Amino acid sequence: MSVTLYGIPNCDTVKKARTWLETKGIAYTFHDYKKQGTDPAKLTEWVAKAGWEKVLNRAGTTFKKLPEADKEGLDAAKAVRVMEANPSAIKRPVVEHPGGLLVGFKEAEWDAAF
Repeated sequence: MSVTLYGIPNCDTVKKARTWLETKGIAYTFHDYKKQGTDPAKLTEWVAKAGWEKVLNRAGTTFKKLPEADKEGLDAAKAVRVMEANPSAIKRPVVEHPGGLLVGFKEAEWDAAF
């Protein structure tokens, strides 16, 4: 099974997700947004699968600190641009797995997916 977890290593939710995967014995590759950046094509793919409203973390500090012009008139394309420029505005973690895509960490969803 090929699993890739995208996130930021010091994020508490990412830490919980990594621990969950390790406890279940699920091998994964970790992609660090801060060190490895974000791929607009990948962001576009996630938005197509899950919706920009789910992938963009509008409740986080990073999004709240953005200029009003960046927060207004959001649509899929603009959300991708905002997330590309501000990786901390991507909801964490994002997990690609053979069965699909998980955005955020909700244990019940993860149990069902794996």
